[in-house]
Amino acid sequence: MQSPWLRIGGTLMLGMFISYIDRTNLSVTLKDVAQDLGFSGAGFATTSSLVLTAFLIGYIVANISGGIFTTRFDPKTIAIGMMALWSLATLTTGLVSSVAFLVACRFVLGVAEGIYWPQQSRFVRLWFSPAELTRANSLIHYYGQFLALGLGFIILTPLHNMMGWRNLFFLCGGIGLLVMVPLYARVLLNTRDAPLQQAQVAPRKVRLTREDFGGMSFVLLIITYLTQGMLFWGITLWIPMVVTSLGFTGWSQAFASALPYLLAVLLAIPMSWLSDKTGKRILIAALGLLIPGAMLLLLPWVESAVVKMTLITLAMGYYASSFTPNIWSIIQSSVRPHAVGAASGIVNGIGAGGGGTLAGFMVAILYARTGSYMSGFTLLGALVIIGGFSLLSFGWWRQRHPVSLAQVAPF
Repeated sequence: MQSPWLRIGGTLMLGMFISYIDRTNLSVTLKDVAQDLGFSGAGFATTSSLVLTAFLIGYIVANISGGIFTTRFDPKTIAIGMMALWSLATLTTGLVSSVAFLVACRFVLGVAEGIYWPQQSRFVRLWFSPAELTRANSLIHYYGQFLALGLGFIILTPLHNMMGWRNLFFLCGGIGLLVMVPLYARVLLNTRDAPLQQAQVAPRKVRLTREDFGGMSFVLLIITYLTQGMLFWGITLWIPMVVTSLGFTGWSQAFASALPYLLAVLLAIPMSWLSDKTGKRILIAALGLLIPGAMLLLLPWVESAVVKMTLITLAMGYYASSFTPNIWSIIQSSVRPHAVGAASGIVNGIGAGGGGTLAGFMVAILYARTGSYMSGFTLLGALVIIGGFSLLSFGWWRQRHPVSLAQVAPF
């Protein structure tokens, strides 16, 4: 099993699946957690947004610092160590007795997963050719993530109902520590050296410059990813509660929560092929923000709960399959090889961490004021349209202001 698609891609896909299960299990259990820890009353919206976004606050700092300061180290050992740390934080969550303890566990989870995330882009850049980038990102970044979100709500909801929230966290953390960490150690540490030598990607002494990131156009990528981070986390953190508020219960609740992400997995297969075949990654990714944003703007005009969920499902499925795999291919192809980890950490830290934190509080505040999650989702739609135009501006800028990037293929 020497193929990087199996040893590297398959193993990291499974790791990403587990990481997203550990990120989202609190959304499924939140009502029972609030009841046991005493914040289920009038302060539910405010305290819930705090405990949900504590993960993202740790994620912001760790992505940026982890991407920059781990550049000189082997991504294999960092990935194994961070998986062990976040699994321990997940298991410990089952023991919490206060909101402060819960926030601390989620913060540690965010730090560990934040340091882990940039390593994935380093794996992609080390083991896969420029012509394979979108498919490799789909496998490593994407399928595990959205399979976890799709299947996770279906799996976690009945498990939570059957065993309670504390035992669910013990189970999730135990799988990470007892199954995934040994698997990572066995597979990754015994994998042959990368085709692209480590010294080419991470020089022993490296001082990152603005030009390493592709110049000022890198700011447009950060703006784009900030708005998509708000869209993704603003919906993902709250979708179990949104589904309940629209009248779905039982298995229909679990299925409705999962459907946007299952659709994203199905659509990603043709979209990844189309992106690598045509090379139109920027256009495809930009449409993956503009079209879903327009769909979410229609929510206030729709009365039916089923139609509302249909719009949310189509928006998330199309956005995720068109934007997510392509944006990492664009980033990896527009920065110098030794800056890939740092660039990924900066973009994901500010975009997913910062954007997700803002969106989590924003949706909660609008819900508290209006009694509906739809007002927050509509605002997310407007913001992500700005992100789509920012990405188109990035493409326009790069065509007119080309930057010399050694060893980097055109996107």
